[in-house]
Amino acid sequence: VQLQASGGGLVQPGGSLRLSCATSGRAMSTYAMGWFRQAPGKEREFVARINRSGGNTDYADSVKGRFTISRDNAKNTVYLQMNSLKPEDTAVYFCARDPYFTSLGGPLSSWGQGTQVTVSS
Repeated sequence: VQLQASGGGLVQPGGSLRLSCATSGRAMSTYAMGWFRQAPGKEREFVARINRSGGNTDYADSVKGRFTISRDNAKNTVYLQMNSLKPEDTAVYFCARDPYFTSLGGPLSSWGQGTQVTVSS
């Protein structure tokens, strides 16, 4: 497995979770990394992405100000800190990597298995 996501679970509205995605194979520093999610009955959607150095990030409007993506290239791990969680954040979250920041989620991207996040009281 080249991308291993973890950290999902059940959390109450307003709570926080931190997802991790450990990568293997080629060094993570050679990839842009991102998080996507898919809710039941919906298409997979972009959540956040980060460039190779970590100096550039991008977020979906729905998570701006609540989620933070970061990376530790020495540990080959990317993170997604999720705060102020809402029921509509409930989904399976996937990490992805791509040689290019602007094409994350496209045909050159590699995907990990998902981790379930459920926001419910």
